[in-house]
Order: sequence, then C-alpha cells, then structure tokens
Amino acid sequence: MAADLSILANKKIVLGVSGGIAAYKAADLASKLTSAGAAVRTILTEAAQKLIGAKTFEALTGQPVYTDLWSAPEEFQIGHVQTADWADALVVAPATADILAKTAAGICDDLLSTTLCVCWEKPILMAPAMNTRMWTNPATRQNIQTLTARNIRFVGPAAGRLACGTEGIGRMAEPAEILEALVQLLQK
Repeated sequence: MAADLSILANKKIVLGVSGGIAAYKAADLASKLTSAGAAVRTILTEAAQKLIGAKTFEALTGQPVYTDLWSAPEEFQIGHVQTADWADALVVAPATADILAKTAAGICDDLLSTTLCVCWEKPILMAPAMNTRMWTNPATRQNIQTLTARNIRFVGPAAGRLACGTEGIGRMAEPAEILEALVQLLQK
C-alpha cells in the first residue's frame, strides 16, 4: 500500500544532496516532494555539484538552491541557522559515507554538514548510497549506529548493480521508497 502523501502538503523540506552518483535520483525525489505539495529547499555539496547542477533543482522546486556556507554580503542572515529554523524535516539523498561520518562526528565544514548539526532536533532521514565495501566498513557501521542512537532514520541502501560495476548492497533507495519513509517519519 502506498503512503498517503497528503501529509507532505505545506511541509518545508530541506533536501541535502551529497556527492554520490545517485545524485541524479535526488532530482526525481525533489520533483515528487514538490508535486506532493512540499516546499523544498536543496543544499548541494561541492561534490554533488560536479554530478548535477543547481539549476535542475531550482527548476523542479521553484526554490533557490544553496551551495555555499559563506553567503553573499547582501544576505545578512546566517544561512544554515535560517534553513534549520525554516525546515520541518531534512532528507539527505544520497547520503555518502563522507556525510554520514561528518554528521556522526559533528564536523561542520560545508553547508550541508553544518545544517545537519544545527537541525539535530528536527526529523532527519538519510538515504545512504555507496560502494558495498564502504557500506560494510566498520567505521561506517559505527557511524550508522551513532546516528541511529541520535534518532536519525535511514531508508536503504538496496542491493543491486552499483556505479562501480559490481553487485552488492549500496544502491540508494528509490525516490518512492524515500517518500514513504519520510511520510512515516513525519507521522510520528
């Protein structure tokens, strides 16, 4: 049974996109969130910008896309705090091993990691995507345990063909699965 997406109407969602090849799926997720009535603000990491452009997300969401921790002088508000205050929930898709590690350790060296640090009291959903060996690495497993203990929720990863050409666990969940997980998270 499909999730009732009506809960997403008028919700304010921050979509964090980190630098995995699955970033292209994040565009579909942004479109689906917007179609369900959510306002979506996207944060792209530097690595994500090498894989997919900000204009894609601007066109799909009708909202500005944020890429830099250091805002222009005419923007007098502190971006990561303002974004955290605005958001009802934060979704990171794809969530790479890098962003998982930064979040678990509280490292704030880019806009997405800093926003995640500020948003710790809000619902956060992560959709991991990485090579199987990265997913099964003991450091990644420890980071998942740490984040789970802090009430961060996960959807995926799935098994299948990975970008490197191997088969295994590490594929980002499909956008429909992420939407369903987000609905469940927001209903709690």
